[in-house]
Amino acid sequence: MKATAHAAAVAGGPAIQPVSALARAARAVDRAVTHAVEFMAACALVAEVVILGWSTTARYVFGDPLAWSDELATMVFLWLAMLGSVIALRRGEHMRLTAFVRGLSPEARGWLDAIGMTLVSFVLIALIPASIDRFHEVNDGLSPVLQINEGYRSAATIAGCVLMLVTALTSLLRVANLRQVAGAVVLVAVALAVLLRFAEVIEDLGNANLLIFFVGFVAFSIVIGMPIAFAFLVGTVGFIAFATSIPTSIVPSRMEEGMSHLILLAVPLFILLGAFIELAGLARTMIAFLVSLIGHFRGGLQYVLLGAMYLVSGISGAKAADMAAIAPTLFPEMVKRGNREGDLTSLLSASAVMSETIPPSIVLITVGSVTGVSIAALFTGGLMPAVVGMIALSAVVFRQTRSEDVSQAPRFSWKERGRLFLIAIPGLGLPIVIRSAVVEGVATATEVSTIGIIYTVVIGVLVYRQFDWRRVYPILVETASLSGAILLVVGAATAMAWALTQSGFSRQLVELMSIVPGGKIGFLLISALAFIILGSVLEGVPAIVLFGPLLFPIAIAMGVHPVHYAIVAVFAMGFGLFTPPFGVGFYLACAIGRVSPDVAIKSVWPHLAALLVALLLITLIPWISIGFL
Repeated sequence: MKATAHAAAVAGGPAIQPVSALARAARAVDRAVTHAVEFMAACALVAEVVILGWSTTARYVFGDPLAWSDELATMVFLWLAMLGSVIALRRGEHMRLTAFVRGLSPEARGWLDAIGMTLVSFVLIALIPASIDRFHEVNDGLSPVLQINEGYRSAATIAGCVLMLVTALTSLLRVANLRQVAGAVVLVAVALAVLLRFAEVIEDLGNANLLIFFVGFVAFSIVIGMPIAFAFLVGTVGFIAFATSIPTSIVPSRMEEGMSHLILLAVPLFILLGAFIELAGLARTMIAFLVSLIGHFRGGLQYVLLGAMYLVSGISGAKAADMAAIAPTLFPEMVKRGNREGDLTSLLSASAVMSETIPPSIVLITVGSVTGVSIAALFTGGLMPAVVGMIALSAVVFRQTRSEDVSQAPRFSWKERGRLFLIAIPGLGLPIVIRSAVVEGVATATEVSTIGIIYTVVIGVLVYRQFDWRRVYPILVETASLSGAILLVVGAATAMAWALTQSGFSRQLVELMSIVPGGKIGFLLISALAFIILGSVLEGVPAIVLFGPLLFPIAIAMGVHPVHYAIVAVFAMGFGLFTPPFGVGFYLACAIGRVSPDVAIKSVWPHLAALLVALLLITLIPWISIGFL
């Protein structure tokens, strides 16, 4: 999911005008670098679609699988992830928590932004030599199939860190004045000097130093609004550098491993697919058909919203994109029928929670990547829990719309409904094609996205004839940016999870969780509560990458089915993500619905109560998640 733009912190400020030929040249170089990075990222994304699309065709159609496709795809993928991270930092689109800084004065925000971006810069300065060391470690090796120098792959991390450092320094000068920049640099430099002075003492503290780096430093970084990925890196790099004798090159090594996992390639491809669905008009036709069926009933448009979210959710990879594809079409007519805007925004937010487990969910793909649980099983197990959530929300809708005036609502004849159904068939068929291809083994969770992309482009060009090719390049760049924001979190969280494991924290966590009262049920309830809290602070992807490898083995040891545990975790994290006051997803829903959070927060509680009941049912009744496996 996209986080609040960092640039928003300085929106409305005076434009910086070039005052000299040198300044104009610097801005020209900056623009040139920006365009070059965006172009390379777009090309990498197109290359991934071509590689995986041809690989699927060669294996399934011609029966001649390409032995080199996965190897080349992962190498290009790491470059895509790093270039996308650069674009995301330049655009201010990295995931971050803004709940604590949202109401501060511009002066206070300037100080915190300066400290945050200074920390980002120092982390990148530390990672660049570490990445170079990592490059030298692998430079003599060759890839198994293509026999390509492994240095080409590792060079992506160096290039990404250097470009992000340039971007961070530019952003630092943009978000704060010189006094704030100087103060932030001095503050961070003093902190580093203290750590250097007492490094031996810190190392002798044992696991107590985890509180300094992974609680103190990470929590402080997140609270001041620093991007979550860099907050993780602050704690990890600090822990490795000052509390252990492990070389810092292990950090880029773990990041590369986490970011280039082939399963995660589904992230950018499904994000691209979601954008193409809107571009080709598939979402619009599905909504029009649903409206023709039940739009004239009391609460009909609310039920349409729930049904539409069920159909399209998860494909885009970003809840904001799912909500933005549906809300603008339905909200104006809902308001005409006398529905309160707060109720509508609350329902939109809750529907995003309901649909968290619907495949092809990016969070489910991430779960499979970091825990080894079958993606096909997760996709199958996620459908029924979403139905339970939809039924719970439908009960709230039924209660709230008993007095809705539908006298002026248009009624469609069966002939008109049939026509709209025929028009919507391509859109309605896409989720079926995607899910069937994975479940039936036609394509992997990664490859099936290319099938969806090709299908959507063909339908948009030949059937609906509204595929605007001029929008494709901006969509490619936006996809790379959002993917980079997600994948950098995955890489940083992978490094952080490795450090926690090496410290012995995972073993202590296993011992603690194994003695939770109530046995398996108590463990599940405690886990659900923990993931609600994690989801409200970290969002789904970083939370599952960080804690999935630690908690899933405990769940399996206690007799919990891994698919059941995954669904509980994902649904609970979604609940936390959209729960005020900390859940950033709630504020995204307010922005899309164009309703003040102060208005919407008064209406959110009935929907959250219904979802809490659904979560309890999913937690206590395993059949809901694993009954159809």
